[in-house]
Amino acid sequence: MAIKHLKNYAKGKWVASKSKGEALHNAVTGEAIYTASSDGLDFGEMMDYARRIGGPALRKLTFHERGRMLKALAMYLLERKENYYKISAYTGATRIDSWVDIEGGIGNLFANASLRRQFPNERFFVDGEAAKLSKHGTFIGHHIMVPREGVAIHINAFNFPVWGMLEKIAVNLLAGVPAIVKPATLTSFLTEAVFEDIIESKILPEGSLQLICGSARGILDTVETQDIVTFTGSAETGKKLKAHPRILSEAVPFNMEADSLNCCVLGPDVLPNMPEFDLFIKEVVREMTTKAGQKCTAIRRIMVPSDRIEEVHLALGKRLKGTAIGDPASEGVRMGPLAGITQRNEVREKVQQFAKSQEIIIGDLNHFEVIGADKEKGAFLPPIVFLNDDPFHKLDCHNVEAFGPVATIMPYKNLEEAMELARMGRGSLVGSIVTQDDTIARDFVLGTASMHGRILVLNADCAKESTGHGSPMPMLVHGGPGRAGGGEEMGGVRGVMHYLQRTAIQGSPTTITKITNVFQQGAAQHELEVHPFRKHFEDLQIGDTLITAKHTVTETDITNFANVSGDNFYAHMDATSLSGTIFEGRVAHGYFILSKAAGLFVDAKKGPVLLNYGIDECRFTKPVYPGMTIGVKLTVKEKVDQEKRSEEDIPKGIVKWLVDVYDQTGETVAIATILTMVKKRL
Repeated sequence: MAIKHLKNYAKGKWVASKSKGEALHNAVTGEAIYTASSDGLDFGEMMDYARRIGGPALRKLTFHERGRMLKALAMYLLERKENYYKISAYTGATRIDSWVDIEGGIGNLFANASLRRQFPNERFFVDGEAAKLSKHGTFIGHHIMVPREGVAIHINAFNFPVWGMLEKIAVNLLAGVPAIVKPATLTSFLTEAVFEDIIESKILPEGSLQLICGSARGILDTVETQDIVTFTGSAETGKKLKAHPRILSEAVPFNMEADSLNCCVLGPDVLPNMPEFDLFIKEVVREMTTKAGQKCTAIRRIMVPSDRIEEVHLALGKRLKGTAIGDPASEGVRMGPLAGITQRNEVREKVQQFAKSQEIIIGDLNHFEVIGADKEKGAFLPPIVFLNDDPFHKLDCHNVEAFGPVATIMPYKNLEEAMELARMGRGSLVGSIVTQDDTIARDFVLGTASMHGRILVLNADCAKESTGHGSPMPMLVHGGPGRAGGGEEMGGVRGVMHYLQRTAIQGSPTTITKITNVFQQGAAQHELEVHPFRKHFEDLQIGDTLITAKHTVTETDITNFANVSGDNFYAHMDATSLSGTIFEGRVAHGYFILSKAAGLFVDAKKGPVLLNYGIDECRFTKPVYPGMTIGVKLTVKEKVDQEKRSEEDIPKGIVKWLVDVYDQTGETVAIATILTMVKKRL
């Protein structure tokens, strides 16, 4: 095929490089197929463009609008995935490898799009609960989170050219922050293909994304206080970037995900005749061969009870022997080449380094078969398994990573030794243990969690649906301490918050209500002449309040409620059993108080309220005895817009109501937040 010159995307335009730049090769054949260069780009101007154009455009959108934008983009890319699979084959990836990268990346867009439902339909996020800062409640504090007014710079690794980009931009775009994507040049041709479709879709606001396929050396010279940098790659490179003077002087958040010596432990309870033994072997083999072991989450250290080393050796050897290596396009191939000759040579060097202190028991660097390709021209390497017979003193396996299909088996005597070996990785993205014993699982997790970003416990109960050792999930935090970089990516709401600025706000409840659009206790209330259940979603305002009629509680109420509910708890029904309790006499059921409150505030006629959607929180704060009189203040606390699922769907939203039940002294006896589904006028 003719050599294609990759383009960069800067300031809203595709920019051809002024020089041919670096040649990029087909990992299978060694043939030069692309060139990449960033000559002619002005990184400072790109950063300024993102701040001036992309940032304001994204911040005008609400979380819900940004989420719908991600969903539309995911659907658009999914329709074009087959083109990405064709290009991905040039990186040495099999169809399964590419699925993880391509559809896994698009899946991140879908997952973060769904995450919008955990945010308000606002441009900001109200974090946590209000803090009462004064005796009489006229001065309170709260926290809001707003998008940072800078740029996210994503410096990605070569092993996942699609997933690496999409899993990062999904989060910053949902947060309302633009990004500049810098994929590893080696496989940037696949990133460019996906990026081209992103731009062609015209789904994102102008300035939301820019792309650098060549070198981005010097881009950190232009960062400012509001910017964010994420890095995935080697620990050595990450440390240099993190120490950049501009990063330090501007206090720029730097999220690093570095190479990691992840482990998998065969539990001391697992014997060769148990299903967990087979699960362990399959998991290790999968992590060694998927993407030819080029995963930051791949298993590098295999910990096995000392009396089961031989069985594991034989089982691993048998399964790895059946892994066909070659051109991913050839039938039967299960493992392709590494991403490039440079990577293959680096892994070879690491293998030779390991061989000085530990023995190769599976695999041979020089003698292996390749299907459909020339193993010298392509970046091929067989799976290599070492045995380290003294892992507490032969330490290369705990300090050096061969970023390919290379792992080390090491024995342990008891669980304490296994945990110590796991911790010797000095910080890992993920560790796993295969065990049927939940006590062993608990001890291992609690004993190693401080050194791991994620821990998988695998057994026959969850194996069928488990996503596996090496699969970070978009709703969970991805990252790890120490050697793994100390960063966090994705992680559901937590991940989005990385791109938001948390600000404490202080003032009167009325002022804080106005700022947050969430009613705060003690704020001004607007008593309504029309019952709020007669109003449509759009017409209700935060602070609208209904003050109900009152009801005096009787012993008959308590008895009748006990008969209906079946709740005959002694405090409600037996006045002779209250000695030594906090109660002065028979006390009304809390749920009766809440039910009676509903009876007081509900408007019975058909109207815009479609249904009761649930209760978010409820507290019974003061006993209610027969003879006490209760009333209710029902206040619009918050409104949550809902999307129509189809053209036939009823337009509606969720209204959260503060239900304040008080007694004849004005003191609150019960408080709850209830939700109703309310029809819109439109």
